[in-house]
Amino acid sequence: MTVCYRKKESIGMAPSASKKSKKHIESINARLALVMKSGKYRLGYQQSLKVVRSGKAKLVIIAENTPALRKSEIEYYAMLAKTGVHHYNGTNVELGTACGKYFSVGTLVITDPGDSDIIRTMPTGDQQ
Repeated sequence: MTVCYRKKESIGMAPSASKKSKKHIESINARLALVMKSGKYRLGYQQSLKVVRSGKAKLVIIAENTPALRKSEIEYYAMLAKTGVHHYNGTNVELGTACGKYFSVGTLVITDPGDSDIIRTMPTGDQQ
């Protein structure tokens, strides 16, 4: 029995991220970097839940590959606290890199944006 492996060829499909969304992601990454330098934040699921439940959160950022149950739980508590939720268009590894960390970050809560205008530029509802 012989098995033949073929390399998948591209059929001329459009790239997954357009120029506009790429600029938007870079803009968010720049604002996140400023929050990391001058603001206050919490990383991680457990810490995020604590801050959102206490009502101190200004904005919640959730990575694209965060498990659905965690996403829905954080969104639920954010809705109760009237806190904005942003769905980051990237994996938890990319969100960690955007935060300047060498580890993955699934959820991030901003309590004080510092010099960044990230709270004003993000809508207060769900963003996708």
